Amino acid sequence: MRIVNPSFGLAQEAEKHGDNLTPTDWSKDPIAIISNSKPNAQELLQGVRSMMGDFRSTDNIDYLFKDSAAQPAPAALIDQIAANYKGAIVALAD
Repeated sequence: MRIVNPSFGLAQEAEKHGDNLTPTDWSKDPIAIISNSKPNAQELLQGVRSMMGDFRSTDNIDYLFKDSAAQPAPAALIDQIAANYKGAIVALAD
């Protein structure tokens, strides 16, 4: 999994760094919305997903979460995200 700032996810940037990955197409690619499991994170991120429905289909935008805000994401969750999604939106809330 490669984590990038989406403003730098351009094809020419990938080529410059030796990657052959195409940038995420936020208008159609599968996206994981990931919560850190803090209070209000679920509400915030579900609102983001809902608002994205104004400009794209949301049938391939999935809400995922960690079991606990006090623990890192388990390896299985990270593997699931890397295998199934082209981009991710991660947010904190309290």
